[in-house]
Amino acid sequence: MTHPLGLRDFRLLFVSRTMSTLSDALVPTALSLAVVEATGSAAALAVVLGCALGARLLVLPMAGVVADRCNTRWVAFGADLTRVVTQALVAVQLVGGSPSITLIAVAQAVAGAASAVSLSNLAPLVTRVIADSGAERHKANSLMSVAKSMSQLAGPALAGTLIWAVGTGWVFVLDSAAFAVSAAMMLLVRLSRKPAPAGARRPILVGLAEGWSEVRTRDWYWTSLIAHATWNFVANVLLTLGPLIAVTQLGGQGTWIAVTQAGGIGLLAGSLLAGRARPRRPVLAGNLVLASYAVPLAFFAIGAPVPVLVAGYGIAMAGLGFLNPTWQTVVQTVIPQHVLARVSSYDWLVSLAAQPLGVILAPIALHAWGARLPLAASAVLVAAVCTGTALVPGVRSLRLEHAPDRSGADARSLDTQDRQDPLTGCGRVRA
Repeated sequence: MTHPLGLRDFRLLFVSRTMSTLSDALVPTALSLAVVEATGSAAALAVVLGCALGARLLVLPMAGVVADRCNTRWVAFGADLTRVVTQALVAVQLVGGSPSITLIAVAQAVAGAASAVSLSNLAPLVTRVIADSGAERHKANSLMSVAKSMSQLAGPALAGTLIWAVGTGWVFVLDSAAFAVSAAMMLLVRLSRKPAPAGARRPILVGLAEGWSEVRTRDWYWTSLIAHATWNFVANVLLTLGPLIAVTQLGGQGTWIAVTQAGGIGLLAGSLLAGRARPRRPVLAGNLVLASYAVPLAFFAIGAPVPVLVAGYGIAMAGLGFLNPTWQTVVQTVIPQHVLARVSSYDWLVSLAAQPLGVILAPIALHAWGARLPLAASAVLVAAVCTGTALVPGVRSLRLEHAPDRSGADARSLDTQDRQDPLTGCGRVRA
């Protein structure tokens, strides 16, 4: 079996997506500081960040339709090129010294829409570069996850260094340049031929309905999405209340910095582990390890010692690092390629929509009951929902079997919804 990095086209895709991920990791710190410096207003910051997130959520379903119907490489190139322009525009505003918050908000909304297209398009890119749906693709997804984890660790530090050395505006200059490199790499990637989907010229709403049908007819998929959304919700409860507890009760800012750094290291470790571990029931294993986020929530609720908090958060984020590439491999193997981007867009939509809900409700709960009760309730919620997916037949039965064939490693997915016709009860095989 050839290592994914031994393949020219995967190397180009890997560099392209790594640069894109690093670019995304640079933005939050720089954007927040830039808006605060320019306005001194938390409301202005909320508007700018809300424009980016709102545009991403609104565009995600449509982005999946576009990615499924259009040339995958050109979709990725267009998304990167759009962000080259938007981030360059923000850079000009900030370096010039008289930034327009309205213009920055519009630019970030457009960048958020382009990000939605990029997110939906990633799974089809991987499947068209890595033909083997078994160990090779799983390793490729693990490498992508490792690169993302490292980018998320390095991005804020790099942004902070640039802000200190040359100013906030130059972070966006670098950001725009990184997206330009990503776009250039995508032009060089050679993709396998994409199968022409039946009914490609159907109305957009029909395309959206087809994608949703693929989600709702798979009990392992939609129940896992509920678990993933629950994780994102409680994670943002902790990210909202955790810093307050750390600063006021657990020794100050250094405690929260240590917790977040442990999380970054745990995320990276989990991604590395996923490249080696091959659970026979990957969806079940991924959801169960995701339940480990109940550990730091419970530790914060009871006011555990700082070393225990740090270790607990690192373990929880390792669970996320393990889940991400494992889940991607399952989805890329089981979901038909002609609807893969649409299905992925619903995945991202559900997960991202749950994040602001946690941020909004956490302060309300804090005011009503204090910090400990919402954190304890969140711990119970994420543990119950993630482990509860083990009761779903599709979650328990879905396996990825890897057996050698004449040409090397081959992967076969066992998805009960694919193996049996829901109308006749007869077995069927997808091409």
